[in-house]
Amino acid sequence: MTIWDDRILEYIDENGSASPVELDESGYFQVSRSQISRRLRRLKEKGMLQHLGNGVYVITAIGEDYLEGELNAEQLNDENKEEGAASA
Repeated sequence: MTIWDDRILEYIDENGSASPVELDESGYFQVSRSQISRRLRRLKEKGMLQHLGNGVYVITAIGEDYLEGELNAEQLNDENKEEGAASA
């Protein structure tokens, strides 16, 4: 996890959803759009985000638990990823 991962999760949690373009244009991130896209995919792989299509992502229950400090990202495994995808 990087500081940008935390910021991406916070932004999506506060705004309901986001796309790489929206995140890039928000001015909240000091990294390239391609880096934002990579981090979104990685957060999806960890089960913290769900991809709805057309580049739009929403936060999952796992992502919310992480933001609330109830989950350490190192604790994630395949079981958590499946649960996050099913519950989002």
